[in-house]
Parts: sequence; C-alpha cells; structure tokens
Amino acid sequence: MLRKLAVAVAGVMLLPGLAAAQAPRGNLDVFNRVSSEVLTYPRYTVFDDVSIAVDGGAVTLTGKVTMPYKVKDIERRVSDVPGVTSVRNEITVLPVSNFDDALRYQVSRAIYGSPEFREYAAMVDPPIHIIVDSGRVTLTGVVNSNAERMMAQSLATTVNALSVVNRLKTDAEVEAELKTLD
Repeated sequence: MLRKLAVAVAGVMLLPGLAAAQAPRGNLDVFNRVSSEVLTYPRYTVFDDVSIAVDGGAVTLTGKVTMPYKVKDIERRVSDVPGVTSVRNEITVLPVSNFDDALRYQVSRAIYGSPEFREYAAMVDPPIHIIVDSGRVTLTGVVNSNAERMMAQSLATTVNALSVVNRLKTDAEVEAELKTLD
C-alpha cells in the first residue's frame, strides 16, 4: 500500500512538469537548452564544433566533429530537449588524418599553452575550438575581446597549417546575436 502511494504521489508530482515540458518554448530558451546538451556531451572536445539554429521547435545542427559516432549521439541528446519538435542534423565528420591530428595538438598547445589563454585552458570546456580539415585550420568559439581573437589567430599561424581561418567571436558579438533569437 505504501509503495503504491509513493508511486502515485510521484506521478502527480510529475504531471505539472510534464505539462510545462510540452508547453511551447521561445527560441532563446530552446537554444540555451540545446547548447547545454551539446556542451555537456562528454565526448565533445575543442576539436569539434557544432552550431545551432532554432526556429520555433525546429533545430538545425551544423558543424564538424572528429568521430562518426558523435553525429548521432549529439542528435539524440538534442532531440530529447523539451521544446524541440524536430532536428535537422547537418554535422559532418572530419577526415581521418595523422597530419591533421598532429596539427590539432600543435595549434592547441600554441594557443592554450600561451600565458594569455591559460585561464581558458583551465576551463572544463575551453571556448576556442580548433577545427582541422585537410591541413586547414579554422578557429571557432568565443573570446573576451578583439585583441584575444587576433592573438589566437597569431598563435595558430605559428604551426605548419596550409591556412588559418579565424571565426572567433567576441562576447559582445554573441550577446547581440542571442538578442535576435527572442
């Protein structure tokens, strides 16, 4: 009898939460929840980059990851987010290459080994992502200032990359983009 009561109470306690989970959510709320799912994915590293677009409950994932299983894992995590009605997964897998792997670590050491970025290096999810595709480096993520953006690019060009593209954004630029979501 006591066991049945506990289950019934738990069921009643979950009903308001279930109703709230099914209520429509704003783009910014869904974006924040989806971002959290991507960033807390245990196998998401500084060598992966996933971008998120939200339109109502429709989420589009783009970007590049280092391993094929990450594509489906991330999609699965995102599809379980309250407020997400559909997921269009356009994440691609970077080619396997020993040269690219070595280049990833060289760029990572150059940036995160620099005194200017040691604070970032100590973070659980460092904000500068290093995407290497066939010897070409792309920096993505968020830094505090334009000076940090330029410093990261300068450090990345010290290695033997074919090219370095800097797509880093500043905190202010990201805040302005987020304001357009809702």
